[in-house]
Amino acid sequence: MNLNSKYFDRIRINPEGVATAEEPARCEWQGCECAGGYRAPKGRQHEGEYFNFCLDHVREYNKSYNYFAGMADDDVIAFQRSAATGHRPTWNMGVNRPAGSEEARTPSWSGTFSDPFGFLGGKFGKRSEARAEPERRPLKNLERRSFAALDLDGHESGTVIKARYKELVKRLHPDANGGDRSSEDRLRQIIQAYHYLKSAGFC
Repeated sequence: MNLNSKYFDRIRINPEGVATAEEPARCEWQGCECAGGYRAPKGRQHEGEYFNFCLDHVREYNKSYNYFAGMADDDVIAFQRSAATGHRPTWNMGVNRPAGSEEARTPSWSGTFSDPFGFLGGKFGKRSEARAEPERRPLKNLERRSFAALDLDGHESGTVIKARYKELVKRLHPDANGGDRSSEDRLRQIIQAYHYLKSAGFC
C-alpha cells in the first residue's frame, strides 16, 4: 500500500466510519447544476487559480480562453522573449566599453599574468616580453645567387620577393623595350631565380 498515493487525499470518513470518495465541486458556469470535475485556469494575474467546470462547459471555456487578452502587441512580444529565460533577469556578457576601442579589445585580466614564452604573441600581459625573431638558416650557394639575381640581400619576405620579380620582369621584357632583346638573357635568369626561390619556400 502506498501511503503517499494521491487517492488518499480524496477520501473522507463519514460519521459511521465508512470511507467515501470526496464529492466533486459543482460546475461554476452560471446556471449549470452539473458536477464540476474539470479545472480551467482563471488567467493572467491569477496563476495557480482554477474554475471548476463540467466537461461541456470546460470545452466551451477553452474555445475562447486567451491568456494574453487585454495586452498590447508589444507587451505580448516582450512577454514571449522573457519566457525564453523563465522570466528571470539577464545581463549582456562582457563589459560596457566603446566597441572597437583598444580598451574594449584588451581584456581586464591582461595585466595579471606573465607570458614569458610568448604563447599569446605578446599581445596581452604587461610583463610579457616580445617574441624574439627566429634564427634564419644560412643560405645555400644557389639560393644566394638567386637572391642576387633579383638584387636582394636574402632576408626579404615573400611579398618583397614577388614585388621585385614583377618589377624586373616589366622593366626587362622585350615588349616594354620596343622589341629590344638585348636583356633577354637577364630576364631568363630572373625568371629561373624566382621559380627556384618559390620552390624552396621563400615566397
